Parts: sequence; C-alpha cells; structure tokens
Amino acid sequence: MPAKFSKYIVFVDESGDHGLQSIDRDYPMFVLAFCIFRKDEYANTIVSEFKHFKFKHFGHDQVILHETDIRKDRGDFSILKTHEKKEAFLNELSAIVETTPFTFVATVIRKEHLLERYVAPENPYHVALGFGLERVFYYLQSIDETASKTHIVFEKRGKQEDGELELEFRRVCDGHNYKGVILPFEIVFADKKSNSAGLQMADLIARPVGMKILRPDQPNRAYEIIEGKFYRNGRGNHKGWGLKCFP
Repeated sequence: MPAKFSKYIVFVDESGDHGLQSIDRDYPMFVLAFCIFRKDEYANTIVSEFKHFKFKHFGHDQVILHETDIRKDRGDFSILKTHEKKEAFLNELSAIVETTPFTFVATVIRKEHLLERYVAPENPYHVALGFGLERVFYYLQSIDETASKTHIVFEKRGKQEDGELELEFRRVCDGHNYKGVILPFEIVFADKKSNSAGLQMADLIARPVGMKILRPDQPNRAYEIIEGKFYRNGRGNHKGWGLKCFP
C-alpha cells in the first residue's frame, strides 16, 4: 500500500509584483520559486541551520529572512550597514544555501512581453503557478514520487488573493494542465509570521533568478550559488524544465 504522504514538501514564494496596470521599469518581472525538499533532509538541515545562523547574528530565532530587507539593510538587518558586516553575513548565508540539499523550479513572467503579445493576458501569478506545478510534477515523477500526496506551501497574502490562488491551484491539479493529468498536490497556506525555513529559502532565491533573466551580464553571486539546484532533464538541461520563462 503506497504511503499516504510524499517524502517531499514544496515551498513557494515570489519576487516582483504580479499586477499589469503599473509596471516597475527597473524590475518588470514576476518570479515564482518552488523549493522542493525531502522532508527528512529539510528537518535535519535547513531548519537547524537557519536557527543557528539567527542565534549567532541576532541572539534569537524569530527574525524572518527576507531578501528585500537584507538587500536594503532594513528592519532587523540594519545591523548590516557596514561593508564588513554585510559581507560576512552574506557569505555565511550563501554557504548555508549552497550546502542545503534541495531542488527548485522557477517560473519567470516577463510582464512587458506579456502585454505586447496578448490583448487580454492572464493573471501573471496564475500563469506562473500553472507552469510551476507542472514542472514540480515532472520532477517528482522522475524520482517515482507521485503515488502519494505532496503538500505545497504558500504564504498567506489576503483572503481574496488566497481564495483566487486556491481556486486556480485546484483547477490546475484537477487536470487543466499541459498533459491533462491529475496532480497529487494539496495546498497549504502559512501565516506571514510562521517563520518557515522553506518559505524563507524560496524568498531568498526568487529575485536572483529574476535578475539573471533581466540582466544576464550583470554579476549575480546569488544566482551562481543556486544555479546547480535547478531541476534538470535527463540531458542536464534546466531551461524549460527547472527554469520556465514566459513569454
């Protein structure tokens, strides 16, 4: 009898604004990152690593690692105002990300291109969600892990937005996807204050992917660290598999 629950869990976070009415010319992207962890490795690595990291730098483990706040030295991260402190902090955090075992899928929506191509484009979040769920399924299928239910965790954003997301999630999982198959996924919403290590990891990697697509020739240390963790096909290709850009 197959196990009731998968050995894997997926955490999802975003970078950028999914709205199309007003586009940020400096970052006209919407990125959805899906971090896939084996549950035993998740519990034994990233959860404890993040706690020790936070104890060292803040004295407690209630700080939530937000990429934007870290980059802008904002809030709890105002301690990083000096170059030396910032470099030491980022080097240590980068080492944790690099050594943590996980695989990820990222979908990047180029919003300006979307508006140019379609008269009435779909919600970028929903487009990114569909592509991402399909690729998470392909990855789990490749490791024979689709017979059991896999939980996919999203951060709460608001009652209406969460309702729309859940409706689209269930629509995709019910067969409205590229291969027309039922996806064995269940959605979970986490409170913004849940301090989830998985959600924080997804937050840390989403923007570096977006910046790589937006400015491919710009130095991007964070992307170099995570590039090897993309889901890849049997030939080792990640483009179109672990990384989907649209349009």
